[in-house]
Amino acid sequence: MLTEGTYPQSFGGVSVWCDQLVRGLGQHEFEVYAIETTGTEPAVWELPSNLTVHSIALWPPVTRRPRPRRPQFDDRLASAYRDLIRALLRPGSDAGAFEAALRDLAACAVADPGPDALAPYGGAAAGWLIDEWSACAARPAIAVPSVLDALTAVDVIERSLRPLLHPAPKVDVTHAVTNGLATLPGLAAKWRYGAPMVLTEHGVYLRERYLGLRAADYHWPVKATLAAFFRLLCTTAYRSADLIAPGNKYNRRWETTFGADPSRIETVYNGVAPADFPAAGTEPDVPTVAWAGRIDPIKDLITLIRCFALIRAELPTARLRIFGGTPAGGEGYRESCEALVAELDLTGAVTFEGRVAEIRDAYAAGHVVALSSISEGFPYTLIEAMTSGRATVSTDVGGVGEAVGDTGLVVPPRDPEAMAAACLELLRDDARRQDLGRRARERALANFTVDKAVDSYDTIYHDLAFRLTREAAGDPDPAVGTR
Repeated sequence: MLTEGTYPQSFGGVSVWCDQLVRGLGQHEFEVYAIETTGTEPAVWELPSNLTVHSIALWPPVTRRPRPRRPQFDDRLASAYRDLIRALLRPGSDAGAFEAALRDLAACAVADPGPDALAPYGGAAAGWLIDEWSACAARPAIAVPSVLDALTAVDVIERSLRPLLHPAPKVDVTHAVTNGLATLPGLAAKWRYGAPMVLTEHGVYLRERYLGLRAADYHWPVKATLAAFFRLLCTTAYRSADLIAPGNKYNRRWETTFGADPSRIETVYNGVAPADFPAAGTEPDVPTVAWAGRIDPIKDLITLIRCFALIRAELPTARLRIFGGTPAGGEGYRESCEALVAELDLTGAVTFEGRVAEIRDAYAAGHVVALSSISEGFPYTLIEAMTSGRATVSTDVGGVGEAVGDTGLVVPPRDPEAMAAACLELLRDDARRQDLGRRARERALANFTVDKAVDSYDTIYHDLAFRLTREAAGDPDPAVGTR
């Protein structure tokens, strides 16, 4: 299992999904290759007995100088890096050239292993990048790249490639639980050992990287180069995966656009354990909107708070209760949310309540559960709230519409007025709100249970591992994805 910034070092919907899968498939042995920031992040989940963890650090502590390397190896590495940079910037380059360069870099890591095996020396890679920028006619004259821009871009790319430095997993099947960096160990295992790879996407990784780069404090040439890197990496993973198992049908549009074979896509919805989410029961005494999740820009709490200011103007006793932790590095975003609460004179009416011991209590705390994200896959908070029997108001992103059907209200993202109108509609209409909550619970219990999801992956793992066994014996299995 290949993760990036999630299980087992942090909480959140994807981590919940990983833990469900590992525990639900106790007959399988799992090795988690967890891509982390420093490699020192502790596990926040209690690890089951069928799981071992390998940490892969993108920004490990510097403990020594890079070791010298053989000139012959330097020539091979230089050639691979140059090809990679050309694939990022040359007009007409495609994912095939990028994949070939990536395979060469993976081979370099195997031939001369070590923590600095792929590090370009003497600014050479930055020089190659500047040359390519200069040759790129599409570069606006007002965005002349600097040496610092080149060094920045090369550093981010080199660190992004560090998962290739870890020995490739020698396993029956690799399962990347997101696209992007998490797929690198899976690609390496496929290239070296022929291990089949499953790719699951919850949100759309590439879209979220684009959104993140848009807000990043980089100059335009760096943003464009990194956007190309992530686009080609995601395309390579889509083209290489033996099976793509998105958590919703919406993701299929991105996957096929960027190279996935439609015959290898099989939607597997997330699920919850019904026993963990009984009907919520009694509603609060005052009109209350509840929100649960991690405090992160992708969740767009700014829109939620502005929405609540409009609700509060109509219902002066209303409350907004925000449940969830702040991930490392997200403190600034939380502070901006708290500042907006104060600016809108909502102090006391909006409360940040942190993580709650039982997440079902967060859903029971509201008449309505809101989801304000600008990007989602098939969000656990939504199907958990539905299973709890609460009416929902959600933004129309990712697989939200697939999850809700006609049992909740769906509004455009980044539209506080539309979200406020939908919340007010339900807060004022007891009969409709309660009817939606009842039907939402029925829909979730019928379609989105953890047993269904776990059984689907058990079948997928066996099919892929069996195919590998047959191919090794010279008897290829029929194509996966046609079940």
